[in-house]
Amino acid sequence: MKPENTKSALHPRNRHRERYDFDALIQTSAALAPYVQLNAYGDASIDFADAQSVKALNQALLKQFYAVDVWDIPKHYLCPPIPGRADYLHYLADLLSEVHGMVPRGPSVRVLDIGVGANMIYPLIGTREYGWQFVGADIDAKALRNAQQIVDANALADVIELRLQAAPSSIFKGMIQPGESFTLTMCNPPFHGSLAEAQSGTQRKWRGLGKHVTKLGEGDKPAVLNFGGQGAELYCEGGEETFVVAMVKESKQYAAQCLWFTTLISKAANLPSVYRALKNVPAREVKTIEMTQGQKQSRIVAWTFLDANQHRQVLG
Repeated sequence: MKPENTKSALHPRNRHRERYDFDALIQTSAALAPYVQLNAYGDASIDFADAQSVKALNQALLKQFYAVDVWDIPKHYLCPPIPGRADYLHYLADLLSEVHGMVPRGPSVRVLDIGVGANMIYPLIGTREYGWQFVGADIDAKALRNAQQIVDANALADVIELRLQAAPSSIFKGMIQPGESFTLTMCNPPFHGSLAEAQSGTQRKWRGLGKHVTKLGEGDKPAVLNFGGQGAELYCEGGEETFVVAMVKESKQYAAQCLWFTTLISKAANLPSVYRALKNVPAREVKTIEMTQGQKQSRIVAWTFLDANQHRQVLG
């Protein structure tokens, strides 16, 4: 059966609900042209198992839809699917709109992106879509150097600031400074609990794409998936559950400095532990927002320590 022309599960404001118009994308970014070919249905597409193809597609999407003229990432760093990343931001905008019934736009909305990465996708989309200001935090100095090059090349220094987290065991400490406040924090936490687990997940995805899989230990390197990923982008000790529970516990120390703390949760089985941690802090209000992109199901968990009056004061 031929794929539908819409990705109806995406947020209504998502610019990527229609199937990619490769002719228009090539007009925007000629570098994409060599990677476009006809698929089994006779439609223009790319090889989504090829890292260079995916990067060229991202460059074209960012340029066409978000006026990002210069974007690149170092080899093997995470090259994320843009439609799903955009959805996270649109749902956060809806979360903020619940107070006044309209989405707040402009630099008065300040967002802290935990794990901004070399790709810096969330700040790029958020500044272009809503005019929000971003602080991007990461423990990887090389990733931040690349992100800073993107900031400088696109003249975004007035709306995006980058900070190195020098204490990898901390999440908000040092990133939320004394007297500083944020409207939102966001995070796409590392999913796996170890390098071996991340590599095993990569191999499963390669098999799903119908590609040959090299066993661990064969050849120079294990297979790298189309979207890549460095250590801290893919795994941490204890995986997603441990990371998010630690985030919840640490957020209590900054309860008055942020309106909504939020994170993606990829694995539904991790929700009970996260909810227990939120009850123990305790959070005043917790929301779970379901998200779907293709076959992938995920959700945003958001929590706040502030009451409704405080929310209205912050959002004006």
